[in-house]
Amino acid sequence: MRKLYVVMALWLGACSAAHAQGPGLWGARSAALGQMGSVLADDGWAGAANVAVLGQLAQPTVGVGAENRYLLPALNTASLVVAVPIGYRRAEATPAATPAAGGAAGAEAPRYGTVGFSARRFGGKLYAEQQLGLGYGYQLGTVRVGARVEVLQTSIQGLGSRRAVAASLGGQAELIPRRLTFGATLYNLNQARLADYQDERLPTVLRAGLAWRAAEKVLLLVETEKDVEQDADFKAGLEYQPLPALALRAGLSTLTSQLTGGVGLRTGPFRIDYAAGWHETLGLSQQLSAAYVWAKPGQP
Repeated sequence: MRKLYVVMALWLGACSAAHAQGPGLWGARSAALGQMGSVLADDGWAGAANVAVLGQLAQPTVGVGAENRYLLPALNTASLVVAVPIGYRRAEATPAATPAAGGAAGAEAPRYGTVGFSARRFGGKLYAEQQLGLGYGYQLGTVRVGARVEVLQTSIQGLGSRRAVAASLGGQAELIPRRLTFGATLYNLNQARLADYQDERLPTVLRAGLAWRAAEKVLLLVETEKDVEQDADFKAGLEYQPLPALALRAGLSTLTSQLTGGVGLRTGPFRIDYAAGWHETLGLSQQLSAAYVWAKPGQP
């Protein structure tokens, strides 16, 4: 029995190092750009990472994704995101749309905001995490704000399961329209408790970053992520779009000593992204995500 608990402790330590409970990654685009979570925009996966982005999504979106870390079957993740806009602004009542630095203009944002649903499962038989989230985002001019409530359940074989509810906030602002965007998120602002033993709580994580549209085809991103109980993580990413349907990406994360890269394809209503990351000690991680974007009413 003692040996079993030792093995379990080692296993949980490995899981924590590879996939600590918290906001996590959403979509291969984020993973390819150094694991960005606050400044990406204009797609459903970005709306799962920063709930404020939902406010600009004027088209219904459904996305599915799969991730594997370090080629270990027990470190697989499956995810789902859904975004549903509420109402549309009349075209004659708004000025011409102007693309923002990585996002749509406020004139094209849904009239009453957007509701988003997210789900994710990580792990295997010995240890698993399930997350369900419901969020809402709204855009007013060049500012986007949002809030999300998330239920997290952790399960350990032979030891049962625990649940916790975490609340999160997000915001983005176009400091220079079409050029510079600031984003920030606060995960688990209520400091949800996962277990009474040693007062175990979900991590409280703050992310803040900038997205700079250096040229029409070039997007530069930087971000800092701080868990209240860990050192800060500095991230940087570069996205280059040689063709309207193709994006090439690269990034890095200092805390995890990980280099990342990937590609993105757009064909009609489909968005497909692939990312790979290399950790100097643990090895290769890969992620694939896809999304379908419906046209707005009145569009072909």
